[in-house]
Amino acid sequence: MMKGKVTMLIPALLVAAQGFAQWTLKECYEKAEANYPLIRQYGLLEQTKGYTLENIATNYLPKFTLGSQATYQSDVTTLPVDFKALGIPVDIPSVSKGQYKVVADVSQAIWDGGQTAAQRSIAKAANEVEKKRTDVSLYAVREKVRQLFFGILAVNERLKILDLKEADLHSNQSVLEALLKNGTAMQSDLDRIRIARLQLEQSRTEQAETQKAFCRALSLFIRQEVSGPEALVKPSPAMLPQKEGLVSRPELRLFEAQTLLIEKHSGAITARLRPVVSLFAQGGYGRPGLNMLEESAGFFALGGLRLSWNFGNFYTRKNEQRILQSNIRSIDLQRETFLLNTQLQLTQDQAEVEKNRRLLLRDEEIVGLRERIKQAGESKYKNGVYTLHELLQDINAEEEARQTKALHEIQYLLHIHNYLHTEGE
Repeated sequence: MMKGKVTMLIPALLVAAQGFAQWTLKECYEKAEANYPLIRQYGLLEQTKGYTLENIATNYLPKFTLGSQATYQSDVTTLPVDFKALGIPVDIPSVSKGQYKVVADVSQAIWDGGQTAAQRSIAKAANEVEKKRTDVSLYAVREKVRQLFFGILAVNERLKILDLKEADLHSNQSVLEALLKNGTAMQSDLDRIRIARLQLEQSRTEQAETQKAFCRALSLFIRQEVSGPEALVKPSPAMLPQKEGLVSRPELRLFEAQTLLIEKHSGAITARLRPVVSLFAQGGYGRPGLNMLEESAGFFALGGLRLSWNFGNFYTRKNEQRILQSNIRSIDLQRETFLLNTQLQLTQDQAEVEKNRRLLLRDEEIVGLRERIKQAGESKYKNGVYTLHELLQDINAEEEARQTKALHEIQYLLHIHNYLHTEGE
């Protein structure tokens, strides 16, 4: 029994050596999310939004264009009157069939009907959708962290049970060795004890390696050393928040962001129906200039106010709005489906919590009864009225009862946190 007590003191000594560095499940969630590579997506999205908004802001900057052309025409405009035949000494020059010009055009938007504002709103809404999508992906990381966290605790409970069984086997082996010296026991009985201890050591090795693997995986998630279960704080059912109310999952916020983005696109459709007003100025050099009857090349310039109105957008407006409404209905259906599936999962999680709670109520009583039966069996065996095989059955039955109780407790905690995760803690 002393060996079992020493083994149970090891985790406490390790905690003291580490300065009581322990992590709660919530802290593991936070650290996993903070260190997950996808977290850098938020920074990239902010950069992208900044660049996009800067590009949209250029809509109200002056636009410069430079163009040139050279042409040769088969005919040019002339006056269909022969003034000389009429005795009028007037020589009307004709335009050359070869023409060229270089033109610089500057335009400044005054009002674009709200198209720039609509583009800005769409860019922000689209960026928010990507952020919410990233939130959903990061929330899924919690599922993996939770499974590892409770997996480590579950394996630790199994190892504790194996320690208890090892202590019992060691104690019975000592008794059997004494009986063997007195000639009241058989060597085959001692061999059976040794086989049981070897098999137990195999189980311990298997469970210990599983625990190491879980610890390494959790350490990678939270970027902190998790040497063993002593580094984790086992949740207490009494400390768990009993949340009741609406589902608050990041998926729902994603649906809201997607709906808002569609509404912003609707505003852009309306903005395209309005006219665009701008100032413009042109300057150039060519032949002919603004005076079409001037043969020589020269500089020219003009400026003014321009209004443009694309009526073609009215043709497609109705169908574009219908498409957007269909997309909104599609998102609503996705939301309804998600909520239904979530409620079904909550019902299942709640049933599992209640089941394990009821099982735990009986586990303590079963363990107590199994322990009394084992103690009675040890006494019977010492008095020679019980076989070793029967004693080993009692030991195994108690070990199984303790293991079942420990697993039910871990499963109870796990399903509580599954419920909270599904609800959106």
